[in-house]
Amino acid sequence: MARPARAAFVTLLTTALCAGLVSSARAVPASVQTASVQTASVQAPPVLAPLTTEGAAPTAAGVGAALAAVLKDPSLGPHHGIYVYDASRGKPVFSVGAVTPYTPASTLKLLTTVSALETLGPDHTFATKVVSTGKGSIVLVGGGDPLLAVKQANDYPARATLQALAASTAKALKAQGVASVTLGYDASLFTGPAVNTHWEENYVPEGIAAPTSALWVNEGRIAAGMAKRSPTPPLAAAISFQKLLQQYGIKVVAAPKAAVAPSTATPLSQVKSPALGQIVEYINLHSDNDGAETLLRHVGIATGNGGSYVGGVKGVRATLTKLGLDVSKATIYDGSGLTRANKVPLELLAGAVRVAVSKDHPELRHLLTGLPIAGFNGSLRERFTTAGTGPGTGLVHAKTGTLTSVHSLAGYARDRTGTLLVFAIASDSVPVPKTLDARAALDRATAALASCGC
Repeated sequence: MARPARAAFVTLLTTALCAGLVSSARAVPASVQTASVQTASVQAPPVLAPLTTEGAAPTAAGVGAALAAVLKDPSLGPHHGIYVYDASRGKPVFSVGAVTPYTPASTLKLLTTVSALETLGPDHTFATKVVSTGKGSIVLVGGGDPLLAVKQANDYPARATLQALAASTAKALKAQGVASVTLGYDASLFTGPAVNTHWEENYVPEGIAAPTSALWVNEGRIAAGMAKRSPTPPLAAAISFQKLLQQYGIKVVAAPKAAVAPSTATPLSQVKSPALGQIVEYINLHSDNDGAETLLRHVGIATGNGGSYVGGVKGVRATLTKLGLDVSKATIYDGSGLTRANKVPLELLAGAVRVAVSKDHPELRHLLTGLPIAGFNGSLRERFTTAGTGPGTGLVHAKTGTLTSVHSLAGYARDRTGTLLVFAIASDSVPVPKTLDARAALDRATAALASCGC
């Protein structure tokens, strides 16, 4: 469905609903009590048929027939497949080409974020602190807040800021009669290499990712909106904090230096990140590589495997196993999906969504609420605009994955009978000239699931 047609449909639907409400309102005087309203009101005609799953279980043959044409699209290349799970009834319903693992690209973020939600909980927050190590000596301590910013912006979720931290720190120092300080910065929460050795060499220089740090602002960006990153995000954060302190009347007498704050240091101030559930929504909606890499290290710490990316991967694998997912055929090296060395079965990618929709895991719901919606927001905002994709608009919720020659979608959709279908579809052999065609083919396939009822 093209955008004008979709808009017309929304207008028609809204008009019909409003007409029904007005009709009921005119039929019953305002003075009539609730009990009378229930018996005397004129019921508006249904706009859409009610959803039902009785007698409408999807079959492998039916789903296969709905997908047959799109799965033959040559733009998908020789290595492509799909896995479909009937979450309404708790059973697999269809798969093809799902025997061998795929390079998942950013759909790997589903594994990272679902693991973070499971290990830390959706209400967990990350604190950035300032501590005193002696009169006139303070240390800025990173707590691994992936969304820490210099100043507040009109964005969701509302972020913790260095500006707020500097204001409260200056107030605390002035209350102690301190007007000048030395400044240290502590990013020791995370360990190991800041840059994943499996990434392409151009990723950091071109701003595709930043060196992962427990202390950064604006994800290491040198300026807001620019892709270029600082080679030393903790130092850049400390310099920004120094400038803000000085604006609030606290002189910093020397250049900031790396330090490790002792556990006995006196707390001065802190700011807390948004809740983890909101952070997960942001990461998956915008396919935030840096946020995913930060959460990977938090999973490593939470599972006792340490704050390196290697420890994070161990933590993710252990957490997914705890959730009942089979990781035996998965090869994972990072948290964002940037490396092509990752190889993940489609069943595992769909499995992250499957456990999130399960009634047994309400703590994982933010994985679902943060998925981009076809044709409306996030990395699917400009998708589902080509022929055959209209039925998926607004109904397909999926994480995207994109690298050169790699395209994937993993998420869920309700079909026209009300059945909740969880899916993962991917190709990691797309001819580069066929990039847009392949992406449209994935959109058509998931739109076919939304309109299936088969």
